[in-house]
Amino acid sequence: MNALPPGHTARPPRPDDAETILGLVQAYTTAVVGFADYTLDDVRDELSRPEFDPERDAWLVFDPAGTAVGYATANGKSGSAEVDVDVVSTDPTVTDWLFTHVLDRAREIGREGGHDKISVHHGVYRDDVSLRARVEALGFEIATTFHRMRIDHTADVPPPSPVPGLVLRQALDEDVRRTVHEVWNTSFDGHFGFVPKPYDTWHEKLARQSTFDWSDLWLAELDGHPAGFLKCSDQFADENCGYVDHLGVLPEARGRGVAKHLLRHAFSLDATTGRAGTILHVDSNNPTPALDLYESVGMRPILVIDIWRGHFA
Repeated sequence: MNALPPGHTARPPRPDDAETILGLVQAYTTAVVGFADYTLDDVRDELSRPEFDPERDAWLVFDPAGTAVGYATANGKSGSAEVDVDVVSTDPTVTDWLFTHVLDRAREIGREGGHDKISVHHGVYRDDVSLRARVEALGFEIATTFHRMRIDHTADVPPPSPVPGLVLRQALDEDVRRTVHEVWNTSFDGHFGFVPKPYDTWHEKLARQSTFDWSDLWLAELDGHPAGFLKCSDQFADENCGYVDHLGVLPEARGRGVAKHLLRHAFSLDATTGRAGTILHVDSNNPTPALDLYESVGMRPILVIDIWRGHFA
């Protein structure tokens, strides 16, 4: 097994390590993409996610001076054969050590779910030449690409024009939330990396998210029937932008203007509250023509993140 450099130590992260992790990751992302693409809320939400055990699923590495120089996580997906991992370090030796541990843990997660083989996913900025080379050397290949899209709000954005038969309802009570959960699982069926969650797990994850409020979740009904949903959050509040975290439309309701209405609804809400723009992420291999949709309403790509996938036994 790979060893850490002399004098380096590693341990599971604790809640009070959040600012230490933040500094490490922000320095890393700033060096790669030119800005600190990580917030304190991101760290805290990561460490408190349901189905995530920091004692087993995360590693924080320190150099002899006590400075954090590496961080990694492994996240299972509701017992599926898919595991998301993330490794952050500028030291190649530390990077190798973290990958050894994170992939070993990914295999354990797979076995705990009853799987002999697993698919491991790691998101990599297109500009991160070193990490791209490392995951490729481990046998990963690009599985899909996500584009970060943005639209700027330089003036008032009016609410969207009405769509005949379309009504939006906030998920302020459990009945609406349960319907959104059903629509979510159905509308995202077949999307890359999506694994449906049971209601209680889904609800707990959203309730723990520090940048989310239930008033940010909307159900779209068309002609009295569930048609789609919109989930917004404050994940990009540090950039004074709203965030369309998830948006889905049921197959039978597509092509009737539901998605555009939900997007423009989010734009109007963000502009009304003084946000400078709205951000979202879209899979370029989405089974629906989502990238074209977002460009058609004025959004533009600002960042590219490749999802690399490796198969391990």
